[in-house]
Amino acid sequence: MRHKFEYLEHTADVMFRAYGSTQEEMLSHAASALFKTMVDPETIAARESWTVEIEAPDLESLAYQWLSEIVFLFETESAVFSTFIVRLTQVGAMPDETIKLHAEIGGERIDLNRHAFGTEVKAVTRHKFGIKKNDLWCIQVVLDV
Repeated sequence: MRHKFEYLEHTADVMFRAYGSTQEEMLSHAASALFKTMVDPETIAARESWTVEIEAPDLESLAYQWLSEIVFLFETESAVFSTFIVRLTQVGAMPDETIKLHAEIGGERIDLNRHAFGTEVKAVTRHKFGIKKNDLWCIQVVLDV
């Protein structure tokens, strides 16, 4: 695989694309790209873990909720994250089928002596948000900073 993620030119906000050979890997790499926007992951030890469970009618909605939940956890838990293990399962039968995400996030509480913050992410936006599958799964995200 070429990259796990890459940052793209954007006028006011931060835009990135994250890649994966599976949907789970793509969502994990997107979470890493989101968090690297805020703080260097090399300074974060996975001392604690947080569980996230989300259900949505489609992959794009699920991905948007997943990334938004990471921003929410950062704000409410005063924590920084460095590992993202994602599992997806289909729930129900057509036409009421949904996708369920179960994730384990590793990180620790914010320590201002070790965690230098760069860009503050206010929110994940729907602007230019999308997922495509070619050779790899690819998600494009714009962050409101």
